[in-house]
Amino acid sequence: MELGPNVTVLERDGRTIYLVGTAHISQRSVEDVRRTIEAVRPDTVCIELDSTRFEAMSDPDRWRKLDIFQVIRQKKVLFVMAQLALSGYQRRLGEALGVQPGAEMMEAVTVAEEVGAELALVDRDIQATLKRTWRNLGFFDKLKVMGAMSGGFFSREEISEEDLEKLKDRDHLSDMMEAFAQELPQVKGPLIDERDEYLMASTEAAPGKTLVSVVGAGHVPGMIKRFGKPADLEALKVIPPPAKWVGLLKWIIPALVMAAFYYGYTKHDGENLQTMLLGWIIPNSVLAALFTAIAGGKLLSVLAAFIASPITSLNPTIGAGIVVGLLEAWLRKPTVEDCEAIPDEATSLKGVYKNRFTRVLLVALAANLGSALGAYVGLGLLVPYFLK
Repeated sequence: MELGPNVTVLERDGRTIYLVGTAHISQRSVEDVRRTIEAVRPDTVCIELDSTRFEAMSDPDRWRKLDIFQVIRQKKVLFVMAQLALSGYQRRLGEALGVQPGAEMMEAVTVAEEVGAELALVDRDIQATLKRTWRNLGFFDKLKVMGAMSGGFFSREEISEEDLEKLKDRDHLSDMMEAFAQELPQVKGPLIDERDEYLMASTEAAPGKTLVSVVGAGHVPGMIKRFGKPADLEALKVIPPPAKWVGLLKWIIPALVMAAFYYGYTKHDGENLQTMLLGWIIPNSVLAALFTAIAGGKLLSVLAAFIASPITSLNPTIGAGIVVGLLEAWLRKPTVEDCEAIPDEATSLKGVYKNRFTRVLLVALAANLGSALGAYVGLGLLVPYFLK
């Protein structure tokens, strides 16, 4: 049986696993998947998806089911925007090459059914992966990752089929992963290394003697290293709680601000209270309103950001983005048509601004960022009053 160069055969204890390394936006990968499954006719086909992403790929109407008010109330704006950024970038590349993102995974599902194989979803839950990755980052690393995501979202750089196929070359991949590990080792651990371990262990746990596992080519070298080694899948699913100081920080800043007001008022008989209040209110109000305006918020939303930010910055349970986002959603009233248009319009900055649903998310996110920055500036302006 002749297999392609991107198929690795692993054998152990009378079982055979065929690892098919793919590029997630490549017609050749789609063809590799079909050819391999038809040739092997495995008992089980494993794919690099979790149930959440599988349902999303299988349901073309998933965006219309989003409740924007719930997204804002549950503080999922950043998560949804990140999801849109990544899917939009993949979609642009896929459109250039005539391939839908994840087409090789859906092809594996189709062919598995055709040959009568079981289907196994072997990737870790996306929420666990993202949260473990985010918790593993320091403040400046988070800024670096957000910058990289923004660059990918708005980049118009074209990529050829030849460039994509290079991603499946083992030597090229090793060099990329090594460079990635040196640049952001905190991301590589939960995002790649842990998933390599999870994917291999889940594949080995799948039923049958002959299996085909369809995974991104970047995972293949790591999976090979972990073949036959025990792994604690439950431990890899655990989302570590945030450090205690992170939770305390939400309360420390309001406490410091209130203490500054009290200290300045009692020590100077109220002489500096007005100046201190302005020092807190102005940066909070101006920056929150400015960021909201830049994001394209309605005039009433800009005004709400201006008024709400100095208050919400003193309340850890609610952010300016929630207040402004809910108001913006009420004013814009995104429709089902807006939700349906997200996949097409979220591939560019112009489209994000045009779509009422994504515009609301952008405004809510911007209001939060402006308010947070204003709070730090305001606190800095109050510090000297402790020293007088």
